[in-house]
Order: sequence, then C-alpha cells, then structure tokens
Amino acid sequence: MIIDIRTYTMVPGRLQRFLASYEKEGLPVQVSHQGNPIGYFVTETGPNNQVVHLWAYENMADREVRRAALAKDPDWIAYREKSAKEGNVQYQENKIAVPAAFSPMK
Repeated sequence: MIIDIRTYTMVPGRLQRFLASYEKEGLPVQVSHQGNPIGYFVTETGPNNQVVHLWAYENMADREVRRAALAKDPDWIAYREKSAKEGNVQYQENKIAVPAAFSPMK
C-alpha cells in the first residue's frame, strides 16, 4: 500500500470557499475514480489555510491508473478549470508515503 498525501495552501480568506466548491463539485468525481479518501483535514496549528488529504492505493501502478482515469473525466476537467479561475489555491505539495514494517496500516 502507498498513501498519497496532498497538502494545499489556500489564499488567506478563501479556505471555506474552496472547501464548499470541492465538496459539491470535486469530491464526488474524485471519489468515483479513487474511492473515499482516508481523511480530509484542515490545519488547526502550524501553517494556516491548509487542507491535507490522504488517498490509499495498492501501489504506484494502481495510483497511475486511477489518477489517469480521473484526469480524463470531463466533470473533473470542468471542476479543475473552475477551481483554477477561482484562484483559491496558492501552493500544492504532494508526497507518497509507504508504511514502515511495523506500521499498523499496511
């Protein structure tokens, strides 16, 4: 298993607008290709105005297949274009994590 950890830093004052738009338009399309996220969080301490979401995949090949299907979905393309025009996201960081041998989640 691998975990795709995605952190998005929002333009100050636009976090709630991003969350509302994503929940209504982005999340349903993403879930249809990727399944439910492990978690979707808003930072409470540390850097402000961030959302962090985690997606589980069997391996990198599974991730590539599911993300490629998402990227081709017309509803996802429309959401991404709308989201870009709204200008809510200031910075994005993605990480792939693999469980340690002793991790309870594998």
